[in-house]
Amino acid sequence: MKHSKDRKWRLPPGLPHPLHFYAFKPWVKLGEPIRLFEYLHRTYGPIAHYRFMGTPIIFLNDPEYIREVLVTQASSFVKERTVRRMKILLGEGLITSDDPIHIRQRRIVAPAFHRQRITAYAEEIVASASHHADTWKDQQSIDISAAMMALSLEIVARTLFNTEVTDDIRRINDEVNSIMDLYHFLIAFPRMESVLHLPIPGVMKFRRSKARLDKVVNRLIAEHKRHGVDRGDLLSMLISSRDEQADASGQHTGMSDEQIRDEVLTIFLAGYETTANALAWTWYLLSQNPEAEARLHAELDQVLGTSHDMPSQVSSRPERSEVEGSASLPPSVSHRLPTLADYPALRYTEQVFAESMRLYPPAWAMGRLSTRSVTLGPYCIPPGAHFFMSQYIISRTPEIYPDPLRFDPDRFTPEAKAARPRFAYFPFGAGSRQCIGESFAWMEGVLAIATIASRWRMTYLDSAPPVPQAKITLRPRNPLMMRLSARERN
Repeated sequence: MKHSKDRKWRLPPGLPHPLHFYAFKPWVKLGEPIRLFEYLHRTYGPIAHYRFMGTPIIFLNDPEYIREVLVTQASSFVKERTVRRMKILLGEGLITSDDPIHIRQRRIVAPAFHRQRITAYAEEIVASASHHADTWKDQQSIDISAAMMALSLEIVARTLFNTEVTDDIRRINDEVNSIMDLYHFLIAFPRMESVLHLPIPGVMKFRRSKARLDKVVNRLIAEHKRHGVDRGDLLSMLISSRDEQADASGQHTGMSDEQIRDEVLTIFLAGYETTANALAWTWYLLSQNPEAEARLHAELDQVLGTSHDMPSQVSSRPERSEVEGSASLPPSVSHRLPTLADYPALRYTEQVFAESMRLYPPAWAMGRLSTRSVTLGPYCIPPGAHFFMSQYIISRTPEIYPDPLRFDPDRFTPEAKAARPRFAYFPFGAGSRQCIGESFAWMEGVLAIATIASRWRMTYLDSAPPVPQAKITLRPRNPLMMRLSARERN
């Protein structure tokens, strides 16, 4: 280090010059951080560093180092700058807030995601998926990414607001998408919080979208409070929930309207686009892997098939003839809709969803900011350093996942999961900040796949593989065009 005060610090290997020095390298491109992460891991191994505007940035791709940051030494970290910048949209919601606000909010919000509460939404998920599948036609070509966005929007409307996709819900969706399109601008603009009042074009567009968004959400909150009854949706639960710990006056208080608004937007953002993208990638991967698709169909035929001549069990590996003949079912086979009671039996369906999120994790990276010195192995890193870890990169690391680009749902059998380090797979984060809606997301994904795949097969129509785009979530850069083929006719 150049300065004597820095001599006690020992940073991991990394770029010898600040990042801007490499601006014309192919692995440095604004808006494509995955390129940089891939280069760092390929060049320096499981822990590396670089500097940006004088700040040390540490990239981790080792499960034990990730455990240290997210769990063991979690008290030494807060959310890093890119997440904290999202407070201008999400306020002090669960994604953006730090302790002690985060601890209190999580206590109050937790009942809304209690197991008994979210299982009540299984029927809504299946009904929405079935409704969308009913609108499709045999041999029709659709953008499955857009279709899953529409499905996920309907599910969040029903479960969060107890409503259909009304003009209000579409307006929330439109304004959130408008703001998300400004994501990189919002993150990169210096001191954004202090210039929100200035007539800068991008800032003005954000300000208008946020004002319209707040107006709609605040009206929905007011309408729910005016009715004064639990409608069975998440918003009703957020309104009625109280902190289990009493405040200084002995009162068990709830959230203010502003806090409720922050959590509504957080749930909307975290539970809508993430699930839609996870499902879209799942259909693409199934279209490219007929053996896995055949095994999925075999499980659905067993669990949901109404014919009495169905096989008694699903074979672990279907014969070639089964794979080739999976495009259609025998005329005697039909399917009922899945129910919550079927969820435990849909084991391979869950493995398919898990493997899809390994290859294309909707939450593709996460970061922390150190508030004190941190020791990781032989390295001692100063306070004020940024730490990044990427679900996308670690899930494609051959030392952890042999032949990592191969789609293999058997990576998620109980035995295979037990043989891997815990933090080799963390699509919903980990530790005290692990996504509170994780169980909801698993249920939604599995039941939606079961509902749709029991009726439809999909063929990817583009000649080139889709390109993932790393924004707030990992979305396909271009439409995912699929041709639908009916599996059954009821």
